[in-house]
Amino acid sequence: MNEVVFGEKGDKQLMYTPEKCIGCGTCVMACPKGSLVIGSVGAVARGLIDKDFLENQTELCIVCGICAKTCPTGALELKQAGELVNDNSYISVALKKTTVNDNNEPQEINEFVEKLLIQPADNKCVHCGLCEQICPQGCIEVKQWLANDGTASVEGETLIDNDCCIHCGWCESVCPVGAISVEKPFEGTWFRDENTCTACRTCIDTCPCNALFNPDWDAGQRVDKVAQRADACIYCGACDMSCPVNAITVIKTAIIPDVEKKTLLEKKLLNVEMKRPTLTSRLVIDEDACLGCGNCVIVCPVNATDEDVGAGYLNEVDAKKVLEVRNGVAQVVNQDMCGSDGACAMICPVGAITLVRREE
Repeated sequence: MNEVVFGEKGDKQLMYTPEKCIGCGTCVMACPKGSLVIGSVGAVARGLIDKDFLENQTELCIVCGICAKTCPTGALELKQAGELVNDNSYISVALKKTTVNDNNEPQEINEFVEKLLIQPADNKCVHCGLCEQICPQGCIEVKQWLANDGTASVEGETLIDNDCCIHCGWCESVCPVGAISVEKPFEGTWFRDENTCTACRTCIDTCPCNALFNPDWDAGQRVDKVAQRADACIYCGACDMSCPVNAITVIKTAIIPDVEKKTLLEKKLLNVEMKRPTLTSRLVIDEDACLGCGNCVIVCPVNATDEDVGAGYLNEVDAKKVLEVRNGVAQVVNQDMCGSDGACAMICPVGAITLVRREE
């Protein structure tokens, strides 16, 4: 993984590993100097802009390390005199590793097992591979081979890469024999304003845990535009950071791991709304390539929040907030109102609209 020096002071270095970052903004909440900037979370998660989730204004940073202490994935780390500062005052360190049970101590059989009428003898891993299939980060590898003892059975090995595990709990939930143990970083609340949400799916594409989804429905049935799988949610706040219309609110209510000096982190993180992301992108339109079809105008979630939206209104392509069509070509009306989700770039049939890094 590629490490970036995010800040230096004396013999201390703040290190950032973009591959581990999930765009949750927890570090931004904790930073006492406001040096950390998070933005374009939806576009970064969708791979539509060449930048990372996080930036640091080094002139403001005092390299105190509190951002690293609150980071749930270890994307931010502190080094002193070239050595990693690695103790239990860091949430990512204090988090218990996700483990597979290899002993014979009985564990409670979960509901999934009861539904399948499976009665394991000792609750040891049976190497079925469900955890590997379901892991949203691809952190689990299950090796299987036929038993060599003459029985019609399977033996194997289940390997969990705790460096990439985000502790969502999917593996624990689906394990048919209760063989996996997961500790989550946070408890919290998740709220979505149904009237503001435009069902743009930015939160779904951004969520590192696959904890959000669009419910299926039958004819005449009313369902939520976006629903939460609470058992898989770690209340990190990435969905909150990515929502282009500010329809989602995530509030952390508890830090679960046994972190040293937890009170300091609790004061920074708990029972407060997350800080809003900074607009770090700019829309660019290739007027020569643009067809003037208006797809970008129609799909833009910020355009869809006009108070007078009614039947057929979204199919109008002029007099909009962010994007509109003028003289047969898409135009940016107001860069500052862009939600930086990239829906316009995704739908453009000729790649005429892109997001680039905003240079101040």
